[in-house]
Amino acid sequence: MDALDLARWQFAITTVYHFIFVPITIGLSALVAGLQTAWVRTGRPEYLRATKFWGKLFLINFAMGVVTGIVQEFQFGMNWSAYSRFVGDIFGAPLAIEGLLAFFLESTFLGLWIFGWDRLPKRVHLATIWLASIGTMLSAYFILAANSWMQHPVGYTVNAERGRAELTDFFAVLTNSTALVTFPHTITACFLTAGALMLAVSAWHLRRDHQSEVFRPALRLGAWVVLVAGVGVLVTGDLQARVMTEQQPMKMAAAEALYETDKPASFSVFTIGSLDGREELASVRIPSLLSLMATGSPGGEVEGINDLQRQYEQQYGPGDYVPYVPITYWSFRLMIGFGALAMAVAALALWRTRKGRRPAGRWLWTAAVATVAMPLLANSFGWIFTEVGRQPWTVFGLFKTSESGSPSVPASTVATSLIVFTLLYGALAVVELMLMLRYARAGAPEIVTPPDDDASERPLAFAY
Repeated sequence: MDALDLARWQFAITTVYHFIFVPITIGLSALVAGLQTAWVRTGRPEYLRATKFWGKLFLINFAMGVVTGIVQEFQFGMNWSAYSRFVGDIFGAPLAIEGLLAFFLESTFLGLWIFGWDRLPKRVHLATIWLASIGTMLSAYFILAANSWMQHPVGYTVNAERGRAELTDFFAVLTNSTALVTFPHTITACFLTAGALMLAVSAWHLRRDHQSEVFRPALRLGAWVVLVAGVGVLVTGDLQARVMTEQQPMKMAAAEALYETDKPASFSVFTIGSLDGREELASVRIPSLLSLMATGSPGGEVEGINDLQRQYEQQYGPGDYVPYVPITYWSFRLMIGFGALAMAVAALALWRTRKGRRPAGRWLWTAAVATVAMPLLANSFGWIFTEVGRQPWTVFGLFKTSESGSPSVPASTVATSLIVFTLLYGALAVVELMLMLRYARAGAPEIVTPPDDDASERPLAFAY
């Protein structure tokens, strides 16, 4: 493998690993804020216990997200210097605002929330966690705006003398149509992920009859969040598919392994193809579904890979403009499949726990606990689909991946950093898992001195 291949592997590993923590952090911050709001409004101690419990898991994931995100920043200069030179003028603005405004907002108010339990009035303290949650979502928007520019570049001009893209309209970058559909899709996926975590941990405790007064409401809250967010993911994903088909038709064609233009186009639930993905051998299809997904009309025309390859050769010159079809095809289906599976388990959990029921047998509890992995896998396959489907471009239509690496960095250097960071991430994963298991198994803290409704500024005592 050459330096470029190794750099791509390293970026994929660090990005997927980092994105394990991001959706949990974003979704869980709002759920913790909601639980604390319920406590402030009702004064019920079980809401306070739940806030403290889920707040700890939120803080662990926040810290891990910050640590793993820093590594990505270094990669741009180390392994992708040519890419950084080309996009730096565009990326600088949204990423700077993300760091100076959004991350500053979330980290500052998160610090006040952590250390303000015994010092701030209840409602002021409640405002800090809501502001921290808003900060996490703003941070996500600015980062997605930068990534969306790679998918659909707008508001720029290419300076041929300097060999880079230069920003001409920052507002166009922030209001990029790709960003506007990607942001709600990502945020709803974050809520689905956090809801699945809440469902899984609560199921683990309820299976052992542990603190049911705290974890039974949490289980049903998590299940409802998974269902509602899942519907949101489906709706926003449908909108995103149409925008993607308009802007990157090759990605949609590769997602379906559609080689010849078809009208109407069917959607293959399962396909067996050649090893290189260039020939379909057998498939199971749903008529007209791909046309509906791509164009909004069951009779719409969807361009095929072969026709698009000829178009791109005429537009961009000779070359292979087809992404690796097997990865694109299966990552698209695994993304949808794992998300749908999480929704199915959540719906079943709600049905089996309705009206105070407690299901007998292990299978539901086992499925509920396993739900925690389903949105994480769906998120990972979603990012793999998004990035692999854009190939051979880093910036679609402007800058190829083959041109984006660091010319002075040898393969041995990239391999060393790849091995070191992979081992480091493995160690961090062990630490994360140990911390999560430790606090998740401990359960919600008991309240030693319940606060009075009119004593909003009285110090609170908790037993951990």
